[in-house]
Amino acid sequence: MYQKLSNTISDLLENLKISVERKAILQPLVDFIQQKTDNNFPININFICTHNSRRSHLSQVWAQVAAAHFQIQNVVCYSGGTDETALFPKVAETFINQGFEVFKISNDPNPVYSIRFDKNSSPIIGFSKKYDHPFNPNSTFAAVMTCSHADDGCPFIGGAEKRISVTFDDPKVSDNTPEQDDIYSERSLDIASEMLYVFSQIKM
Repeated sequence: MYQKLSNTISDLLENLKISVERKAILQPLVDFIQQKTDNNFPININFICTHNSRRSHLSQVWAQVAAAHFQIQNVVCYSGGTDETALFPKVAETFINQGFEVFKISNDPNPVYSIRFDKNSSPIIGFSKKYDHPFNPNSTFAAVMTCSHADDGCPFIGGAEKRISVTFDDPKVSDNTPEQDDIYSERSLDIASEMLYVFSQIKM
């Protein structure tokens, strides 16, 4: 794992404080991963938000990293939205600042990014897409709803084995303000902390 990213993770784990209320919200995701691990089944998780532009990508990437950090096998994390837009550039910038290697591999209106946490790891592919896009799994996955709008507006996720609500505050509220960098960094680290907590609970 890249050294800067490893340092970010070490700092988060040293100061990990997850409230009792959030632990209860995260427990269904822990249970899903544990059940799959116990049976040596593939663990597919699709993080879903309205536009697949911010929180769902932050969750996807940090969950994949947390699985790698705790050496939980057979985990593949995805993301999607109820609409297709584009991964917000500040999210890619935030990943870079926290230790990832990020490359834009297309310059379309909805660009595709390679997001890597280790020089020998397969890159995480980031781009905005609907949750049922062919890139994503169509069955036996957990649908993790990361925003209340998508959770309320999308009552049925076809193919999902389990639907789990783990919502986060939207960093978009800080766009075009002096606080934008700090808010995006804070939200990313909040999500990272919770994904690290989830995978730290898995017993091999």
